[in-house]
Amino acid sequence: MSIQSVLKTTAIAFAIVAGAPAFSQGKPIDTAAFDALIAQGPVADAATIASSTWATKIKQAGTLRLGATQTSNLFSLLNEKDSKIRGFDAGLAQLLTRYILGDGAKYQFTQVTSSTREQVLINNQVDVVLATYSITPARAEKISFAGPYYSSQAGVLVKSGNTAIKSHNDLAGKRTATQAGSTGPAILAQFAPKATVQEFQTHQEALDALRQGRVEAYVTDYTLLLNVLSQGTGDAQLAGSPFGPQDPYGIGLPKGSDGVAFVNAFLKKVQADGTWAKLWTVAIGQRTGSTNVPTPPAIP
Repeated sequence: MSIQSVLKTTAIAFAIVAGAPAFSQGKPIDTAAFDALIAQGPVADAATIASSTWATKIKQAGTLRLGATQTSNLFSLLNEKDSKIRGFDAGLAQLLTRYILGDGAKYQFTQVTSSTREQVLINNQVDVVLATYSITPARAEKISFAGPYYSSQAGVLVKSGNTAIKSHNDLAGKRTATQAGSTGPAILAQFAPKATVQEFQTHQEALDALRQGRVEAYVTDYTLLLNVLSQGTGDAQLAGSPFGPQDPYGIGLPKGSDGVAFVNAFLKKVQADGTWAKLWTVAIGQRTGSTNVPTPPAIP
């Protein structure tokens, strides 16, 4: 995805957030449309599976071991009524499961955090991690990435009514939360070096600290902040526009795995046949009032 395309998309999303009607309603995902999309996803033929040791192992096991989250409103959220996880990341994970096993439900879920994503792959606890997982050189030394499949930037969240913090330029001396193990600490060190940074293990812990007034701002991935606003609680607002470097999301795989080529081919397939765009529309677009489907990032 070009920088211009990403900025255009995030600017549109930001304008919608500022206007607030879609977010104030906390619009839930269309479960029927999501489930139908997964059920219609492509299925790899036997030769395609056989071409990958990684995919063959999953096929023989009959289950894809997935490292993911279930608390991200737009990307991967557990529906307690039917015990199904839905969202953009969850949709890609289930489409990948269907592509290999013929059934999007044949995955085994393992909860991961920003601090545990590499370790579950290194320890062979999961086959793949799909969890708004930013591709960084440090992580790529430990694991391999397929993708990117999405791109974002950083954002600043503050309590509603906060007029002292209008952007990341106002964070000097301010108690600022971010997630340990995420790209947040490095981004703050570069773009708000005088902020008083407090690191939390999970997104929810950082968000709770903001809501309880223990910090004055929360800096993390912009799309995670859209998650917060899409819940419609009305107790938080974005401060300024997205900032910092482009943040490409990748799909984590064991270091050196031939699953990278397999998953990249899968991603190119769902982009080309329109499935990626349909998933974005159901998981994000319809819920944020945005009709401008972004161009997915180029895959090596």
